[in-house]
Amino acid sequence: MHYILLPLFSFFVGVVVGLTGIGGASLITPMLIFIFQVPPSVAVSSDVVAATLMKFVGSFKHWQQKTIDLQVVKWLAFGSVPGSLFGVGILHFIKHTGESHLNRVLLHLIGVMILCVTLSALIQLLLLTFFPNLKFPELPKIYLETVSGRLLAMSVGAILGCLVGLTSVSSGSMFALVLISFFSLDARKLVGTDISQAAILLFFTSLGHLSLGTVDWGLVLPIWLGSVPGVLLGAKLCEIAPQRPLRFVIYTLLLMVSYKLVSPV
Repeated sequence: MHYILLPLFSFFVGVVVGLTGIGGASLITPMLIFIFQVPPSVAVSSDVVAATLMKFVGSFKHWQQKTIDLQVVKWLAFGSVPGSLFGVGILHFIKHTGESHLNRVLLHLIGVMILCVTLSALIQLLLLTFFPNLKFPELPKIYLETVSGRLLAMSVGAILGCLVGLTSVSSGSMFALVLISFFSLDARKLVGTDISQAAILLFFTSLGHLSLGTVDWGLVLPIWLGSVPGVLLGAKLCEIAPQRPLRFVIYTLLLMVSYKLVSPV
């Protein structure tokens, strides 16, 4: 039955991602765990592999449009790739202590990650809605022309990459927050740079998860089948859909999902 329902649900997730930019992992991983009763370790690994194709398709399109800052992608990747492999290494270590232990740890980690990402996005959304003229203090920028800037970019990439390797969550959303806060990027290159660094990060993370033996291709292929056309449709609808009310509904849903993950019954 999941060969019918999974592409259908993935299609709707893809539409939401295309409409709002909210990361697919924050939606697909909990969907696999709660609706399809997939063990967390299998859900994370399968979602990482499934997301890789979508990111590469998107990054290729942005590369054609020349809307990627290759220097930012390069220095973040120098940190995020080894960071993600370190995260997968932690999963290998936990797996040796027992599969049930790995699933229990992952369940809480995924919940915490989704909770952190959603709260930060929801707070930002509410502030922009109710206090549009509120001025925030300017954060220090990372300049890649300097050695210290490159080291800082690699360090940030390593920390977030480790979290992605562990949970599959935030390959796009948390990095987007970093790009907005610390890099002086051309607005046209923000999305393309975010998607491109996520594609590189997820490619190597996928290799690590394949080595865990927890990737289920019976899940990956239906997710691809539904999510790719869903993203394309969502991107078309994005021009006419009201963004803020839609994002508020999705963030509220994610808060409930993350609470369920952090405090499973």
